[in-house]
Amino acid sequence: VRQGEFLVDGAPSSASYVSALTGADFDVEVTGEVLPKSAASYDYVGRPVARIDLPGKVFAEPSFIQDVRVPGMLHARVVRAASQGQTLAAVDESVASSMPGVVSVVRDGSFLAVVAAREEQAIAAAETLRRSADWVSKAGHVAAAGSPLALRQSKTEDSVVHRSNSDTAKAVRELVADYSRPFTAHASMSPSAALARWEGEGLTVWSHGQGMYPLRGAIAKVVGLPEDRVQLLHREASGCYGHNGADDAACDAAIIAKHLPGETIRLQWSRQDEFRYEPVGSAMSVRMAAGLDEGGKLTHWRYDVWSGTHSSRPGGAAGAGYLHAAGEISNPIDRPAPRNLQQPAGGGDRNALPLYAFPNQVISKHLVLDSPRVLSALRTLGAFGNVFAIESFIDELALATGADPLDLRLEYMKDERARIVLESMRDVLLACPERRDGFLAGRGLGFAQYKNRGAYAAVVCEVQVNQSTGEIEVTKAFAAVDAGLVVNPDGFSNQIEGGVVQSTSWVLKESVRVGSRSRTFDDWSDYRILRFGEVPSVEVNIINSQQRSVGAGEAVHGPTAGAIGNAVAAACGIRLRDLPLIPKRVLAALGDRPAQSR
Repeated sequence: VRQGEFLVDGAPSSASYVSALTGADFDVEVTGEVLPKSAASYDYVGRPVARIDLPGKVFAEPSFIQDVRVPGMLHARVVRAASQGQTLAAVDESVASSMPGVVSVVRDGSFLAVVAAREEQAIAAAETLRRSADWVSKAGHVAAAGSPLALRQSKTEDSVVHRSNSDTAKAVRELVADYSRPFTAHASMSPSAALARWEGEGLTVWSHGQGMYPLRGAIAKVVGLPEDRVQLLHREASGCYGHNGADDAACDAAIIAKHLPGETIRLQWSRQDEFRYEPVGSAMSVRMAAGLDEGGKLTHWRYDVWSGTHSSRPGGAAGAGYLHAAGEISNPIDRPAPRNLQQPAGGGDRNALPLYAFPNQVISKHLVLDSPRVLSALRTLGAFGNVFAIESFIDELALATGADPLDLRLEYMKDERARIVLESMRDVLLACPERRDGFLAGRGLGFAQYKNRGAYAAVVCEVQVNQSTGEIEVTKAFAAVDAGLVVNPDGFSNQIEGGVVQSTSWVLKESVRVGSRSRTFDDWSDYRILRFGEVPSVEVNIINSQQRSVGAGEAVHGPTAGAIGNAVAAACGIRLRDLPLIPKRVLAALGDRPAQSR
């Protein structure tokens, strides 16, 4: 096939996709099979293709849901309590309704919003309403613990997700270590936004979302319409890595539009709204134990992970209670119980099963049933925390047994494609890192197959650790990835580079500080992310195995975390097990080193 026309022995024919579709009946019986053409004869697959979306974004043309403008639309802002778990007891609506440009104050139970002709008028009126509102804590509300280690004291649903047995020598030594990652924000580049219009007995919503049909069902349930009366129009959002505030903003807009039929409502969250109310990625706490025999060989592997749910995405009408506003309206919808995502993909236990052939494994998951934050899908779900822990612990085992970290991985790796990816990093890993005055330098390795069924990825990171300030710089990153047949090498490299950068930001900086159910930050000055000047150089080696395509996906986030942790250990002789690796933790660990190793 070329340009939609069928070729016969390389020559054009009278048949094409267009002619085949004209009046055709495709309800036919399969009569045989044909071999697909070889990858060597592809015209497009395997060749870089330029991104057609970039010119508009570079030159500030309308590209995102935040850019959508409809003639005559009105602007809305929601007003919520400073902390979750509160209801609206009273509010003086008149203080805002008389302000310039204000069209309406919408109150539906504890759902409160203001609508105005211009956006700045809506912002001003929302702030005035916020000052006049009286919020009270819900009866029976109990705040859950907010630190990763405190997850272990929470109520959990426990299960063994994997067990294997094999004959091994008796352990003469056991190594035990605890690792953690914090609650993490999506920190999308632009706060969530949506538009909605209620016309007659139908609703139209413009929204970003990763599942428009499931979101339609959930919104229909909240506003009391049949699903076929609700239409959702997808528009790209400026930065989203999972389930951020986009679905909730769409529901907010729909509720407001229901109260103002015939008007197009543009609902924009503020940065403060986004940080306070978007779902966050769950904190995780991990405990590992590995037995060693007299020869330093592994005898057993024990792995326990404590984590909240990694998905509360509204999945149709049954999941409507996951939408934030669904619990605020006059007839609230109860929030469903936390989802326990199952293997093989898993949630908190994603990539908790090591690809390595360790003997006598027991992998246990402890789903935390209460959380100080609304939790949902953030890029990689539990894989980031699990791979960081596993890959760091493997280096600890290598140090304890006097083995080379790469050789130890290969010793227990039976998957041939994984071995090829790992071996490709040998020279990079052994290269001597540049060392600057006052800095400690090192390189480290991390590896995983995403979900144990996706892309294989090995990452080597080089770090520079400032001995005076404790700051860590990731200066270089090398990634080798086998995702099967690569369709667009340029897009593939974009995905890998972006994953390395985002993971570096998570490892070095990002953390949602949680007390009860409130968050103690509202803007970028409190929630730190990697700056442009801190981005490492990234070199991507695409290992094109010509196997089934599985996509680049989120393959390098976990390996990057492991690589950075191991590089810091190689540079400083210290092991940091709790993310993020902020300066005060580095300085504390450096101060605890024996004098002869400083």
